Amino acid sequence: MANRRVLVKRRKAVRNIRKITRTMQLIATARFQAAFNRAVATKPYTEKLAELVADLSRAAGSVDHPLLQTHEDVPRSALVVITGDRGLAGGYHASVLRAAVSHLDQQKALGIETDVHMVGKKGIGYFRFLRRPVVEPITGIGDKVRFDQVEPLANALMERFIRGEIASVYVAYMRFLSAGVQRPTVVQVLPLAAQEPAPGEKTAGTAGAARSVEYEFSPDPRQLLDELLPATVRVRLFQAFTDAAVSEQVARMVAMKAATDAAADMIKSLTREYNRARQTQITMELLDIVGGANALS
Repeated sequence: MANRRVLVKRRKAVRNIRKITRTMQLIATARFQAAFNRAVATKPYTEKLAELVADLSRAAGSVDHPLLQTHEDVPRSALVVITGDRGLAGGYHASVLRAAVSHLDQQKALGIETDVHMVGKKGIGYFRFLRRPVVEPITGIGDKVRFDQVEPLANALMERFIRGEIASVYVAYMRFLSAGVQRPTVVQVLPLAAQEPAPGEKTAGTAGAARSVEYEFSPDPRQLLDELLPATVRVRLFQAFTDAAVSEQVARMVAMKAATDAAADMIKSLTREYNRARQTQITMELLDIVGGANALS
């Protein structure tokens, strides 16, 4: 039977841990709501921009734009991996990193070298542990992703793609579908192609996708595409960052709730064990008293 004093100390420690995990759960819930609002607010703009680019491409006919070209003779690509700077998020980081490593292995099997742009301390530490090279480690973006933090990375990748240094650009992140569903995915950003919605994901333009819209362009479609195609790349990358931010908060919220519930169950178990030890100790003391009284009589 465990010592009662030890049980009291363990129960007190678990109660303190439960207070911490409960507080972290509440913080993650508040941050999730803010991140969710930002992610939802950007999606209609992203979808409408993609729809407008598709209409412009059809109106312009055969468009020859650098961001639409394929460089099949270039055996090099780039991969942006979006992780977080903090842990205690369950299997969030592991899922994204597994998807990234799987993509890297597939590209290597095809004879394509990949330059990794790693976002987040967790991903940087993991790739350092695996001894995999990272071209550009990026930290300090935080939970509230700003467009001016993502734009320099998108511009640098587009410049490398236009110069023919890389044949494609991918981004690995946790795609947010709903508060209960997030999926690790690797999507292609360059060369530009139609972005397919994930299974179960609703898009604002689905209802009117079949209808044809007539536009009058000023200036001509080619000049508009010169402005809209780079904007599409920047917005898609920014949307990936916002999806990753809200998915991380969901994962942390779920992990902290599970830790809080586990701590509560442990406190109940320790309390029962303490009560049994206390009752045993009282019984032993009563037996000693009765035995001493019988010895004196």
